[in-house]
Amino acid sequence: MEKIIETRLRQGKFVLIGEIGVNYYDIAKKYQISVIEAAKLMIEKAKESGIHAVKFQSYKAETIASINSPYYWDLTEEPTKSQYELFKKFDSFGEKEYQILAEYSIEKKIEFLSTPFDIFSADYLEDLMNFYKVSSSDLNNLNFIEYQARKNKPMIVSVGASDEDEIIRTVDLIRKYNDKQLILMHCVLEYPTPYEHANLNKILSLRKRFPDLIIGYSNHTKPDKNYDVIKTAYNLGAQIIEKHFTLDKTLKGNDHYHAMDCEDANQIIASIEKIDNMRGEESLKCLASEKKARENARRSLVAKKNITCGEYLTEDMLTWKRPGSGITADKYESVLGKRAKVDILEDTVLQYEMLENN
Repeated sequence: MEKIIETRLRQGKFVLIGEIGVNYYDIAKKYQISVIEAAKLMIEKAKESGIHAVKFQSYKAETIASINSPYYWDLTEEPTKSQYELFKKFDSFGEKEYQILAEYSIEKKIEFLSTPFDIFSADYLEDLMNFYKVSSSDLNNLNFIEYQARKNKPMIVSVGASDEDEIIRTVDLIRKYNDKQLILMHCVLEYPTPYEHANLNKILSLRKRFPDLIIGYSNHTKPDKNYDVIKTAYNLGAQIIEKHFTLDKTLKGNDHYHAMDCEDANQIIASIEKIDNMRGEESLKCLASEKKARENARRSLVAKKNITCGEYLTEDMLTWKRPGSGITADKYESVLGKRAKVDILEDTVLQYEMLENN
Protein backbone atom coordinates (compact mmCIF):
# COMPACT_ATOMS: atom_id res chain seq x y z
CA MET A 1 0.00 0.00 0.00
CA GLU A 2 1.42 3.36 -1.02
CA LYS A 3 1.76 5.64 2.01
CA ILE A 4 0.28 8.74 0.41
CA ILE A 5 -0.79 10.50 3.62
CA GLU A 6 2.42 9.81 5.49
CA THR A 7 4.59 10.86 2.55
CA ARG A 8 2.74 14.12 1.94
CA LEU A 9 2.80 15.05 5.63
CA ARG A 10 6.52 14.32 5.85
CA GLN A 11 7.05 16.63 2.86
CA GLY A 12 4.99 19.35 4.54
CA LYS A 13 2.22 19.05 1.95
CA PHE A 14 -1.53 19.41 2.41
CA VAL A 15 -3.70 16.28 2.65
CA LEU A 16 -7.41 16.10 1.79
CA ILE A 17 -9.37 13.06 2.93
CA GLY A 18 -12.75 12.43 1.32
CA GLU A 19 -15.02 10.92 3.96
CA ILE A 20 -17.25 8.71 1.82
CA GLY A 21 -18.64 7.10 4.96
CA VAL A 22 -21.74 5.28 3.78
CA ASN A 23 -22.91 7.83 1.20
CA TYR A 24 -22.48 5.24 -1.55
CA TYR A 25 -25.79 3.59 -0.59
CA ASP A 26 -27.73 6.65 -1.80
CA ILE A 27 -25.46 7.02 -4.83
CA ALA A 28 -26.29 3.40 -5.75
CA LYS A 29 -30.01 4.23 -5.70
CA LYS A 30 -29.53 7.39 -7.75
CA TYR A 31 -27.53 5.69 -10.51
CA GLN A 32 -29.35 2.34 -10.28
CA ILE A 33 -26.14 0.41 -9.71
CA SER A 34 -25.00 -2.03 -7.03
CA VAL A 35 -23.81 -0.68 -3.69
CA ILE A 36 -20.26 -1.96 -4.26
CA GLU A 37 -20.13 -0.38 -7.71
CA ALA A 38 -21.34 2.90 -6.22
CA ALA A 39 -18.57 2.79 -3.61
CA LYS A 40 -16.00 2.11 -6.32
CA LEU A 41 -17.43 4.96 -8.43
CA MET A 42 -16.97 7.34 -5.51
CA ILE A 43 -13.37 6.24 -5.08
CA GLU A 44 -12.76 6.86 -8.77
CA LYS A 45 -14.38 10.31 -8.68
CA ALA A 46 -12.50 11.24 -5.53
CA LYS A 47 -9.21 10.46 -7.24
CA GLU A 48 -10.21 12.48 -10.31
CA SER A 49 -11.05 15.41 -8.03
CA GLY A 50 -7.56 15.48 -6.52
CA ILE A 51 -8.50 13.96 -3.16
CA HIS A 52 -5.55 12.14 -1.59
CA ALA A 53 -7.37 9.53 0.51
CA VAL A 54 -10.87 8.14 0.90
CA LYS A 55 -12.38 6.98 4.16
CA PHE A 56 -15.29 4.67 4.88
CA GLN A 57 -16.97 3.57 8.12
CA SER A 58 -16.95 -0.08 9.18
CA TYR A 59 -19.68 -1.03 11.62
CA LYS A 60 -22.68 -3.18 12.36
CA ALA A 61 -25.75 -1.58 13.91
CA GLU A 62 -25.83 -4.18 16.71
CA THR A 63 -22.32 -3.37 17.91
CA ILE A 64 -22.40 0.42 17.63
CA ALA A 65 -25.76 1.49 19.06
CA SER A 66 -28.51 0.23 21.31
CA ILE A 67 -31.99 -0.04 19.85
CA ASN A 68 -33.13 2.98 21.88
CA SER A 69 -30.26 5.31 20.92
CA PRO A 70 -31.69 8.77 20.03
CA TYR A 71 -30.77 10.90 17.00
CA TYR A 72 -28.49 13.98 17.20
CA TRP A 73 -28.68 15.27 13.62
CA ASP A 74 -30.87 17.63 11.59
CA LEU A 75 -34.16 15.79 11.09
CA THR A 76 -35.06 17.99 8.12
CA GLU A 77 -32.12 16.44 6.28
CA GLU A 78 -32.16 12.95 7.83
CA PRO A 79 -35.59 11.98 9.24
CA THR A 80 -34.51 8.77 11.00
CA LYS A 81 -34.99 9.25 14.75
CA SER A 82 -32.91 6.34 16.03
CA GLN A 83 -29.18 5.81 15.63
CA TYR A 84 -29.72 2.08 15.52
CA GLU A 85 -32.25 2.39 12.71
CA LEU A 86 -29.97 4.70 10.75
CA PHE A 87 -26.92 2.46 11.12
CA LYS A 88 -28.98 -0.58 10.18
CA LYS A 89 -29.71 1.00 6.79
CA PHE A 90 -26.02 1.16 5.95
CA ASP A 91 -24.24 -1.81 7.54
CA SER A 92 -24.31 -4.48 4.84
CA PHE A 93 -20.58 -4.29 4.09
CA GLY A 94 -18.07 -6.52 5.87
CA GLU A 95 -14.51 -7.76 5.47
CA LYS A 96 -15.01 -8.99 1.89
CA GLU A 97 -16.40 -5.68 0.62
CA TYR A 98 -13.73 -3.54 2.31
CA GLN A 99 -11.05 -5.82 0.90
CA ILE A 100 -12.44 -5.12 -2.57
CA LEU A 101 -12.52 -1.35 -1.92
CA ALA A 102 -8.99 -1.32 -0.49
CA GLU A 103 -7.68 -3.14 -3.56
CA TYR A 104 -9.59 -0.82 -5.87
CA SER A 105 -8.11 2.21 -4.07
CA ILE A 106 -4.61 0.82 -4.63
CA GLU A 107 -5.47 0.39 -8.31
CA LYS A 108 -6.63 4.02 -8.49
CA LYS A 109 -3.58 5.25 -6.53
CA ILE A 110 -5.58 6.81 -3.72
CA GLU A 111 -5.15 5.85 -0.06
CA PHE A 112 -7.86 3.73 1.59
CA LEU A 113 -9.06 4.23 5.16
CA SER A 114 -12.07 3.08 7.13
CA THR A 115 -12.98 3.91 10.71
CA PRO A 116 -13.52 0.71 12.71
CA PHE A 117 -16.29 0.81 15.29
CA ASP A 118 -15.77 -2.63 16.83
CA ILE A 119 -13.06 -5.19 17.50
CA PHE A 120 -13.98 -7.34 14.52
CA SER A 121 -13.64 -4.49 12.00
CA ALA A 122 -10.46 -3.24 13.69
CA ASP A 123 -8.94 -6.66 13.11
CA TYR A 124 -9.90 -7.18 9.48
CA LEU A 125 -8.97 -3.59 8.54
CA GLU A 126 -5.45 -3.94 9.96
CA ASP A 127 -3.93 -5.27 6.75
CA LEU A 128 -6.01 -3.02 4.49
CA MET A 129 -4.85 0.45 5.57
CA ASN A 130 -1.83 2.38 6.79
CA PHE A 131 -3.63 4.44 9.47
CA TYR A 132 -6.21 3.68 12.12
CA LYS A 133 -8.87 6.40 12.39
CA VAL A 134 -10.54 6.94 15.77
CA SER A 135 -13.90 8.68 15.74
CA SER A 136 -14.66 11.55 18.14
CA SER A 137 -17.49 9.39 19.44
CA ASP A 138 -14.99 6.84 20.75
CA LEU A 139 -12.82 9.21 22.76
CA ASN A 140 -14.15 7.77 26.01
CA ASN A 141 -13.93 4.20 24.71
CA LEU A 142 -10.49 3.68 26.19
CA ASN A 143 -10.36 -0.10 25.86
CA PHE A 144 -11.08 0.16 22.15
CA ILE A 145 -8.52 2.95 21.64
CA GLU A 146 -5.93 0.85 23.46
CA TYR A 147 -6.80 -2.15 21.28
CA GLN A 148 -6.08 -0.15 18.12
CA ALA A 149 -3.00 1.55 19.58
CA ARG A 150 -1.44 -1.83 20.42
CA LYS A 151 -1.38 -2.64 16.70
CA ASN A 152 1.31 0.07 16.49
CA LYS A 153 0.13 1.68 13.28
CA PRO A 154 -0.03 5.44 12.66
CA MET A 155 -3.27 6.88 14.04
CA ILE A 156 -5.65 9.74 13.23
CA VAL A 157 -7.81 10.76 16.18
CA SER A 158 -10.74 13.19 15.95
CA VAL A 159 -11.28 15.13 19.18
CA GLY A 160 -14.75 16.59 18.70
CA ALA A 161 -16.97 17.16 21.75
CA SER A 162 -14.03 16.56 24.09
CA ASP A 163 -12.34 18.49 26.89
CA GLU A 164 -8.60 19.03 27.23
CA ASP A 165 -8.16 16.40 29.92
CA GLU A 166 -9.86 13.81 27.71
CA ILE A 167 -7.59 14.64 24.78
CA ILE A 168 -4.49 14.43 26.98
CA ARG A 169 -5.71 11.12 28.40
CA THR A 170 -6.19 9.73 24.90
CA VAL A 171 -2.77 10.86 23.66
CA ASP A 172 -1.06 9.46 26.76
CA LEU A 173 -2.87 6.14 26.34
CA ILE A 174 -1.88 5.83 22.70
CA ARG A 175 1.71 6.77 23.40
CA LYS A 176 1.92 4.08 26.08
CA TYR A 177 1.62 1.44 23.36
CA ASN A 178 2.30 3.21 20.07
CA ASP A 179 5.21 5.35 18.87
CA LYS A 180 4.02 5.83 15.29
CA GLN A 181 2.76 9.05 13.72
CA LEU A 182 -0.20 10.52 15.61
CA ILE A 183 -2.56 13.12 14.15
CA LEU A 184 -5.18 15.02 16.16
CA MET A 185 -8.16 16.35 14.24
CA HIS A 186 -10.12 19.35 15.50
CA CYS A 187 -13.77 18.52 14.99
CA VAL A 188 -17.16 19.92 15.99
CA LEU A 189 -19.70 17.17 16.57
CA GLU A 190 -22.62 19.07 15.10
CA TYR A 191 -24.18 18.08 11.76
CA PRO A 192 -24.04 20.39 9.93
CA THR A 193 -21.79 22.74 11.89
CA PRO A 194 -22.93 26.39 11.60
CA TYR A 195 -20.04 28.57 10.48
CA GLU A 196 -20.15 30.50 13.75
CA HIS A 197 -19.66 27.21 15.63
CA ALA A 198 -16.59 26.10 13.66
CA ASN A 199 -14.34 27.21 16.56
CA LEU A 200 -11.23 27.14 14.39
CA ASN A 201 -8.99 28.72 17.01
CA LYS A 202 -9.00 25.34 18.72
CA ILE A 203 -6.50 24.36 16.03
CA LEU A 204 -4.08 26.89 17.52
CA SER A 205 -4.69 25.51 21.00
CA LEU A 206 -4.05 21.95 19.84
CA ARG A 207 -0.82 23.00 18.12
CA LYS A 208 0.35 24.78 21.26
CA ARG A 209 -0.62 21.93 23.62
CA PHE A 210 0.73 19.15 21.37
CA PRO A 211 3.69 20.69 19.48
CA ASP A 212 5.10 17.30 18.50
CA LEU A 213 1.89 16.10 16.81
CA ILE A 214 0.37 16.93 13.45
CA ILE A 215 -2.92 18.79 13.77
CA GLY A 216 -5.77 18.51 11.28
CA TYR A 217 -9.44 19.37 10.94
CA SER A 218 -12.48 17.16 10.38
CA ASN A 219 -14.98 19.57 8.82
CA HIS A 220 -18.78 19.31 9.08
CA THR A 221 -19.82 22.75 7.81
CA LYS A 222 -21.66 23.05 4.53
CA PRO A 223 -19.23 24.04 1.75
CA ASP A 224 -19.12 27.84 1.59
CA LYS A 225 -18.71 29.68 -1.70
CA ASN A 226 -15.01 30.51 -1.28
CA TYR A 227 -14.11 27.61 1.04
CA ASP A 228 -13.15 30.13 3.71
CA VAL A 229 -13.64 27.66 6.57
CA ILE A 230 -11.17 25.16 5.18
CA LYS A 231 -8.70 27.80 4.00
CA THR A 232 -8.77 29.43 7.43
CA ALA A 233 -8.24 26.08 9.12
CA TYR A 234 -5.25 25.42 6.87
CA ASN A 235 -3.78 28.84 7.57
CA LEU A 236 -4.16 28.21 11.30
CA GLY A 237 -2.07 25.06 10.96
CA ALA A 238 -4.38 22.20 9.97
CA GLN A 239 -2.18 20.29 7.55
CA ILE A 240 -4.73 17.55 6.95
CA ILE A 241 -8.43 18.14 6.26
CA GLU A 242 -11.14 15.50 6.33
CA LYS A 243 -14.53 16.31 4.82
CA HIS A 244 -17.55 14.22 3.85
CA PHE A 245 -17.69 13.48 0.14
CA THR A 246 -20.66 12.89 -2.15
CA LEU A 247 -21.49 12.92 -5.84
CA ASP A 248 -24.74 14.80 -5.20
CA LYS A 249 -25.15 17.35 -2.41
CA THR A 250 -28.90 17.59 -3.03
CA LEU A 251 -29.57 14.02 -1.89
CA LYS A 252 -31.54 13.76 1.32
CA GLY A 253 -30.29 11.77 4.26
CA ASN A 254 -27.14 10.94 6.12
CA ASP A 255 -24.04 12.94 5.12
CA HIS A 256 -24.77 14.43 1.70
CA TYR A 257 -26.07 17.81 2.83
CA HIS A 258 -22.81 18.95 4.46
CA ALA A 259 -20.44 17.13 2.11
CA MET A 260 -18.15 18.36 -0.63
CA ASP A 261 -18.67 17.14 -4.17
CA CYS A 262 -16.15 16.73 -6.98
CA GLU A 263 -16.12 20.41 -7.90
CA ASP A 264 -15.72 21.44 -4.26
CA ALA A 265 -12.79 19.06 -3.81
CA ASN A 266 -11.13 20.33 -6.96
CA GLN A 267 -11.52 23.94 -5.84
CA ILE A 268 -10.29 23.20 -2.31
CA ILE A 269 -7.11 21.64 -3.70
CA ALA A 270 -6.62 24.61 -6.04
CA SER A 271 -7.23 27.07 -3.19
CA ILE A 272 -4.65 25.40 -0.96
CA GLU A 273 -2.13 25.34 -3.81
CA LYS A 274 -2.71 29.07 -4.25
CA ILE A 275 -2.17 29.64 -0.53
CA ASP A 276 1.05 27.61 -0.63
CA ASN A 277 2.29 29.68 -3.56
CA MET A 278 1.55 32.87 -1.62
CA ARG A 279 3.23 31.57 1.52
CA GLY A 280 6.60 31.17 -0.17
CA GLU A 281 9.74 30.70 1.93
CA GLU A 282 10.39 31.40 5.61
CA SER A 283 13.98 32.60 5.09
CA LEU A 284 14.67 36.26 5.85
CA LYS A 285 16.33 37.34 2.62
CA CYS A 286 15.71 39.42 -0.47
CA LEU A 287 13.68 37.49 -3.02
CA ALA A 288 15.02 36.99 -6.53
CA SER A 289 11.88 38.74 -7.83
CA GLU A 290 12.71 41.82 -5.73
CA LYS A 291 16.27 42.34 -6.92
CA LYS A 292 15.47 44.66 -9.83
CA ALA A 293 13.28 46.84 -7.62
CA ARG A 294 15.88 46.72 -4.85
CA GLU A 295 18.57 48.04 -7.20
CA ASN A 296 16.42 50.83 -8.59
CA ALA A 297 14.39 51.89 -5.53
CA ARG A 298 17.15 51.94 -2.94
CA ARG A 299 19.45 54.94 -2.46
CA SER A 300 23.01 55.55 -3.60
CA LEU A 301 25.42 58.34 -2.66
CA VAL A 302 25.11 61.19 -5.15
CA ALA A 303 27.23 64.30 -5.75
CA LYS A 304 25.38 67.27 -4.26
CA LYS A 305 27.54 69.64 -6.31
CA ASN A 306 30.46 69.49 -8.73
CA ILE A 307 33.49 67.79 -7.20
CA THR A 308 36.93 68.48 -8.66
CA CYS A 309 39.53 65.75 -9.13
CA GLY A 310 41.77 65.64 -6.04
CA GLU A 311 39.18 67.09 -3.63
CA TYR A 312 38.43 65.26 -0.40
CA LEU A 313 34.77 64.40 0.06
CA THR A 314 32.94 66.29 2.79
CA GLU A 315 29.37 66.20 4.06
CA ASP A 316 28.28 69.21 2.02
CA MET A 317 29.30 67.41 -1.19
CA LEU A 318 27.06 64.36 -0.71
CA THR A 319 23.39 63.40 -0.67
CA TRP A 320 21.51 60.15 -1.30
CA LYS A 321 19.13 59.41 -4.16
CA ARG A 322 17.78 56.59 -6.26
CA PRO A 323 18.82 54.30 -7.96
CA GLY A 324 20.79 51.98 -5.68
CA SER A 325 23.26 51.00 -8.39
CA GLY A 326 26.15 53.09 -7.03
CA ILE A 327 27.90 53.27 -3.68
CA THR A 328 25.01 52.42 -1.36
CA ALA A 329 23.73 55.00 1.10
CA ASP A 330 24.77 52.93 4.12
CA LYS A 331 28.46 53.51 3.13
CA TYR A 332 28.12 57.26 3.75
CA GLU A 333 30.51 57.41 6.75
CA SER A 334 33.18 55.31 5.05
CA VAL A 335 33.19 57.57 1.96
CA LEU A 336 33.75 60.83 3.84
CA GLY A 337 37.37 61.92 3.51
CA LYS A 338 37.99 59.90 0.36
CA ARG A 339 39.74 61.74 -2.49
CA ALA A 340 38.15 62.08 -5.92
CA LYS A 341 40.16 60.45 -8.74
CA VAL A 342 38.18 62.24 -11.46
CA ASP A 343 35.96 65.25 -11.86
CA ILE A 344 32.47 64.36 -10.63
CA LEU A 345 29.55 66.40 -11.91
CA GLU A 346 26.63 67.39 -9.68
CA ASP A 347 23.90 64.72 -9.43
CA THR A 348 26.29 61.91 -10.45
CA VAL A 349 25.73 58.55 -8.78
CA LEU A 350 29.04 57.77 -7.10
CA GLN A 351 30.96 54.62 -8.00
CA TYR A 352 34.02 53.27 -6.15
CA GLU A 353 36.22 53.67 -9.25
CA MET A 354 35.71 57.47 -8.96
CA LEU A 355 37.52 57.50 -5.59
CA GLU A 356 41.01 56.68 -4.40
CA ASN A 357 41.35 53.62 -2.21
CA ASN A 358 43.27 55.26 0.60
